Amino acid sequence: MHGTPAQRSTAIRGCVRVTVAVLAMMLSVVEPPAFMPPTWAPVEQDMPAPAAPPQDTPAAEPAPAQTVPPPPAAAAPQANDIVVTARGAWEAPDPLDGINAKAFDATMKVDRALIGPVSMAYKKKVPGPVRDGIHNFLYNLREPVVFVNFLLQHKIGKAVETVGRFAVNTTIGAIGLFDIARRRPFRLPRRSNGFANTLGFYGVPNGAFLYLPLVGPTTVRDLFGGAIDRLILPIGLGRGVTDPKFAIPAGVLGALDHRAEFDETYKAIGAAPGDPYRNARDFYLQRRQAEIDRLHGRGRAGSGGMTEAPTGTIRLRGRGGAPTVELPVTPDPVPSPAPPAPVEGAGGR
Repeated sequence: MHGTPAQRSTAIRGCVRVTVAVLAMMLSVVEPPAFMPPTWAPVEQDMPAPAAPPQDTPAAEPAPAQTVPPPPAAAAPQANDIVVTARGAWEAPDPLDGINAKAFDATMKVDRALIGPVSMAYKKKVPGPVRDGIHNFLYNLREPVVFVNFLLQHKIGKAVETVGRFAVNTTIGAIGLFDIARRRPFRLPRRSNGFANTLGFYGVPNGAFLYLPLVGPTTVRDLFGGAIDRLILPIGLGRGVTDPKFAIPAGVLGALDHRAEFDETYKAIGAAPGDPYRNARDFYLQRRQAEIDRLHGRGRAGSGGMTEAPTGTIRLRGRGGAPTVELPVTPDPVPSPAPPAPVEGAGGR
């Protein structure tokens, strides 16, 4: 600032006076806060009457009464207001809802035309003991993955039991065709586990829900975890499990076995009220969350996890606090054996 010191001092005092005047004007017109609680209401206050002036003194003209405006009333919610609701831990976001729904519809068409009929023919034509052997063999291959993830979750007891299962079933159980470890005297249950569970155990959220061709329902977390599991398999079992000559037949048999085992579940979900895609999505997410909850000691105890089809009744919880829908799972009727043929000479003769 140019000029003499006296001029600069005068200019500064003038600026201060202007600033104070502007602030006073702003404070005199400021409105009451708009974030008052909706139950707040103005309280009428009795103002004391002005004292009567002395007789020999002319009465001063009373100042005009000031009316204090009431605070603004709470606005009624509009149609475009955002309503915040509680979200369950299982409720993964679905930003690709439209694309996922189309992938689901295409998958269901292929299932009705090909996969479903072939899997049911597999279930009916292949003897039960053979199917059980294939089922046991395929899941025995995953025991190294289960073992590693129990270690990562610091569950040493379950990791040791998994090693015991794998050793017993691979040797006594004929490379896993028979689940001897579940029987007496071992009583070692099959447990499902994977790197996606480890991520969930340590609090990594689901991420976006995805419905992918050939993969089916998954999330970003589960997709990444499954890729890590596939890297662990060759380390634990050798590179032979990744050879197409083994991997392709094993993958086809695994898909048929899984589809046949979950046939009643498919029917129950398809018959549920509401949108089939959203029902299938929420069923998957709730089962995944239940599996992770069990790692924390919460929820109903169970050994199979995602590897075993549910029995009894499926309780499908609604999103955002919507009511739970109960879906009874009705197993396919087992054909009763034919009555024995009558034997000649037998009877009441």
